[in-house]
Amino acid sequence: MAAATSKRRGNATIQVTVASRTPAEETTDWLVVMMTSLGGEDDARLPTRVRAIDRTLGGRIAAVVEMGDFRGARDQRLALYPEGKAAAARVLLVGLGDEDGLDADRVRRAAGAALQAAEQRGGGKLAIVLPASRRLRSAASAGAVAEGLILASYRFDQYTTQPPRNGAAASGRVGQAVLLVERAAETRAARAAAGRGVNLATSQNLARQLSNEPPNLLPPAALAREATRVAREVGLRVRVLEPAELRRRKLGAMLAVAQGSTNTPRMIVLEHNAPARGQKRRRKTIALVGKGVCFDSGGLSLKPAASMVKMKHDMSGAAAVIGAMRAVALLKVPHHVVGVVGAVENMPSGTAYRPDDILTSGSGKTIEVTNTDAEGRLVLADALHFVRGEYEPEAIIDLATLTGACAIALGPWAAAVVGNHEKLSELIVASGEAVGERFWPLPLWDVHRDHMRSRIADVRQTGGRDAGTTTAAAFLSHFAGDQPWAHLDIASVADTETAGPLHRGGATGFGVRALLEVLDRYGDAKL
Repeated sequence: MAAATSKRRGNATIQVTVASRTPAEETTDWLVVMMTSLGGEDDARLPTRVRAIDRTLGGRIAAVVEMGDFRGARDQRLALYPEGKAAAARVLLVGLGDEDGLDADRVRRAAGAALQAAEQRGGGKLAIVLPASRRLRSAASAGAVAEGLILASYRFDQYTTQPPRNGAAASGRVGQAVLLVERAAETRAARAAAGRGVNLATSQNLARQLSNEPPNLLPPAALAREATRVAREVGLRVRVLEPAELRRRKLGAMLAVAQGSTNTPRMIVLEHNAPARGQKRRRKTIALVGKGVCFDSGGLSLKPAASMVKMKHDMSGAAAVIGAMRAVALLKVPHHVVGVVGAVENMPSGTAYRPDDILTSGSGKTIEVTNTDAEGRLVLADALHFVRGEYEPEAIIDLATLTGACAIALGPWAAAVVGNHEKLSELIVASGEAVGERFWPLPLWDVHRDHMRSRIADVRQTGGRDAGTTTAAAFLSHFAGDQPWAHLDIASVADTETAGPLHRGGATGFGVRALLEVLDRYGDAKL
């Protein structure tokens, strides 16, 4: 049976602009009005800007507030139909909840929810009145709204040949959104913030797209081609190490994982602000390393059939690194940033590596194999060694869907941070909180590192059920060196079956926005 052909990389998105115009006079399919909680029955009072809109609606907003149908509660939405009394065909009221708890993530999620509500009713053009709040300036709101709109617009549907079951036509999508600032003086800052939000969100959607692609259409070589295409579009330096070069460099751990598959491995290297050939480096170098297991069958330690479904997402760390590097280039991050992806496929065959094998990694350290389904740490071991030797970075952050133990420990609400440098871990946690991607630190003690030593090799691949996420990181620490390093286990957050205001299920692209926030704060972090 012939395989499907990839019809599109990336995903159609919406055009986001910023303007200072009177909301009530904006001709649009949807006028979206975001409001924080309006208080109780006796003290509900519309914000000044909303009162001006309400006058053109003949008091419709005040009426639904007085009746208690809308109070600005978090996640509350209500559609109104002006019936010719305003330029907008419909008005959508969106609640943001208590103003004291308002942050960019609430606004981001509210914007996504507004887009989804509009698309359920035919789509068209949105005009969004940015919320008036003492906690968020217009620029911060504009950035969050732009991110929410772009993230919520993403769909992985290019392989479907039938229309959606709900009968929605392609024209039901929202194609344009204008963000309305209250003061003309705020327009420039809001426009810059919205542009940044678009670049971040489209880069996260790229990571989603790569992770969602079926494994028959995105083996390691195809992932390398996609990374090369992205690099050329945004001006990154790119090189791809093919099998002969991997063998020359003696990257035995990564090569062992790949040897059971007919799809050969690749090491993908993306560089931003790379010094010219022969010139001395003048910028701080930060390395991002991604696990790129394009499909993980478990190898000879074969997964059960049910557990093998969704293993196309085992390259979500790699996808996040490629997406982040795209954003790094578009946003002109001032550092020298290197993105490294170890791309392999882990399959069972007569040539597959085995439990009880002893591998020699690129660093020269030997590894006792105990479970071929713990392949990601082997790929990362050689990728970490490669980036240390090639670029001598000041800090390394790796991302990987590494352990099921992480999902058990933290559930779908956070990723784990394990590393050798407390300030770097704190920077990652704070950056994640700022952009709505939560991380939780786990310890890495000498006892964990000692636990991963082998009786017949330098280190063993797995450490048993106890503290599985930490012992996996302890294994990696033997290859990470002494410079600041943090391992991000994103196994529990890289994909989801649950729809939300920013996604419809599938790959989440988790980590892209957090990595960019880390890089933005890095210069002031004083690690």
